Amino acid sequence: MSWVLLGSFFALSLVGVPLAISLGLATTLTFLLFDLPLSLLAQRMYSSMNSFLLVAVPLFILAGNVMGGGGISDRIFFAANSVVGRWRGGLGQVNIIASMIFGGISGSSVADVSGLGPLQIKAMEERRYPKPYAAALTMVTSTLASVVPPSILMIIAATAAGQSVGATLAGGLGPAVLVATLFMILNYYLAVRRQYGEVLAMGFRDAVRNLLVAVPALGAPVIIMGGIFAGIMTPTEAAGMAVLYALAVGALIYRQVKWRGLPRMIIDTGITTGTILFIAMCASVATYVFTVDGLPIKVSNIILSLSEDPFTVILLMGVVFVVIGMFMDIIAAILILTPVLMPTALTVGINPIHFVVFMVTALAVGLSTPPVGICLFATSQVSNLSVERIVQAAVPFYLAMIAALGLLALFPDIILFPVKLFM
Repeated sequence: MSWVLLGSFFALSLVGVPLAISLGLATTLTFLLFDLPLSLLAQRMYSSMNSFLLVAVPLFILAGNVMGGGGISDRIFFAANSVVGRWRGGLGQVNIIASMIFGGISGSSVADVSGLGPLQIKAMEERRYPKPYAAALTMVTSTLASVVPPSILMIIAATAAGQSVGATLAGGLGPAVLVATLFMILNYYLAVRRQYGEVLAMGFRDAVRNLLVAVPALGAPVIIMGGIFAGIMTPTEAAGMAVLYALAVGALIYRQVKWRGLPRMIIDTGITTGTILFIAMCASVATYVFTVDGLPIKVSNIILSLSEDPFTVILLMGVVFVVIGMFMDIIAAILILTPVLMPTALTVGINPIHFVVFMVTALAVGLSTPPVGICLFATSQVSNLSVERIVQAAVPFYLAMIAALGLLALFPDIILFPVKLFM
């Protein structure tokens, strides 16, 4: 059954059927061919959505849309510019820091590209950075939003794995800091070696003014993550607070949120949420098929026949995650791979939080790679550059992400230390 489902899913995807529809058709076809009751399909789809935690997904997407239109992303960019914009490669470092902060509010990589991307690319180009390099850096740094709390992907993965959402979000701090640090080192090296950019001269008074103006924008991640880690708010309640805070700051302080634009934001949020949750519903049915067919046990036996060493197993899984992330929608990949590979990880003694966070981090690489990287195509659209030129400029950063995965596999405490500290 599993191979029929997977085969039909990939076949439909390759001929251009949208991934959500492909997964839904593949699961329905499997039920029909193997005479499974269609009523069970409907029951599984409904029960998979009957979760209070998943309410956080549309709320964080809406918060990201409001922040993008409320001037918050601009203030974050200028604040980061005030801190590190005065050194060689400084605007590149601003790009990285601003993406990490914005990701800590919106939880969405696509929101990062669409909200900060045009501003970042334009500013870097004006400061004599090659446009393909500026676009490539904007693209890869947007993937930090998929790892840094309150990542929407981490919430979905934690729910699928039956793990604490708060602990999983805390675990994302380590990889986010590691990847951002590697990006900053690489950006500095390339800027010095290739003489990218100009050194920005900014007076102390201007720098302080930019930082003060950004204080309301920077308060969002403190409220969101402080509330979750302190146990004051659930992730869903924190997402609701993020929406209210973004509306208050954008409308009352920065005065850039236009109330007549809210219906468009809500509609965009509904479209994005509908796609995500439809994939989640279909993936829940696929998980049932895999379980009935015994696919997790079969995959576990194959991997364990190669090695039972936890480090080797997590590395093998990392290769699988990166490759699958290049060809499959990341949400579908999370929901399909979690029940298949997690039992194997637990068998060899891999911490479940380590597995979930490592999986999301590895799959997030695919957001910026061909052939289906959504951030790659979003960056191409906002920069008016071809995908080929962006990918060519991004090669050093791809290597940095792969190096980060190796370190996360070798040193689990990079992920687990923040969990112990905050949870």
